[in-house]
Amino acid sequence: MPRKVKVILNPMADMGNAWKVADDLRPIITDYGNADWSGTVYPTHATELAKQAGEQGYKMIVAMGGDGTVHEIINGIMQLPENKRPVLGVVPVGSGNDFAHAIGIPKQSDHALAHALNADAAPIDLGLMIDEHGHREYFDNTLGIGFDAVVTIRSHKLPVVRGFLMYLTAVIQTILLNHDPALVQFETEKEKWEDRILMTTLCNGGREGGGFMLSPDSKMNDGIMEYVMVRKVSRAMMFRLVPEFMKGTHRRFAKQVRMDACKKLSMTSDRPLYIHADGEIYTSFGSNLRKVTFEILPGAVKVVRG
Repeated sequence: MPRKVKVILNPMADMGNAWKVADDLRPIITDYGNADWSGTVYPTHATELAKQAGEQGYKMIVAMGGDGTVHEIINGIMQLPENKRPVLGVVPVGSGNDFAHAIGIPKQSDHALAHALNADAAPIDLGLMIDEHGHREYFDNTLGIGFDAVVTIRSHKLPVVRGFLMYLTAVIQTILLNHDPALVQFETEKEKWEDRILMTTLCNGGREGGGFMLSPDSKMNDGIMEYVMVRKVSRAMMFRLVPEFMKGTHRRFAKQVRMDACKKLSMTSDRPLYIHADGEIYTSFGSNLRKVTFEILPGAVKVVRG
């Protein structure tokens, strides 16, 4: 008897196209013989479904959606004791699919599902954020503060364009309308410093926004997280940096971009911190959150990789 599998589908992923993809994949699930489906109907529903699946003895959860679906499922799995955490498989049918890219999952949905159901799993690291109110949020790929969080907020308001073009459009809007550096105090296990910062991104994976190579050297099983910071620069310089981030060549702009790796990081800002976690908006305009801490959790969850 194959292991018991729960497929969690976000039918609204990729502007609703995920539903059609899922319908085409039903024969693979039927042939597998020990799997069933649940669909999400509201934000954070996938977190609840993943936690329930672990409690009900499912050995694997397949995330059928985008990066947000994976993020929610990870946060559900991490509410379970370690010995009850299901293995995670991914069928990427979202807009960015950056996590699937990081773990080498096939782009074709039928190949990805067959691979998830039949391949072996390996542990990956997760990032953990704890805010000043004690709330815990896990992230699997990237977590952005400042500029790229505002890009995420704006991208969610662009229903006409999809995929990488959606994020690129939001980048241009953010440079023009939200050029607002913060004075931030940082502390890692190695050092303390203060700087005026437009953007801070913590990277477990290397890519976000469907094509921005923020940390090309990041690995999800090395026990560290990379950080990428853009200091206070002009709008013109931000436009200059955009193609560098697309190619992953921004490291050479050492005066404007700071990059390093750490196991723990804390941030205290003189103004509210706008935050996305794996493309899911954590704080938006109107929030007053100003202090957060991060750490990497080595080998926290098992994932079927490509």
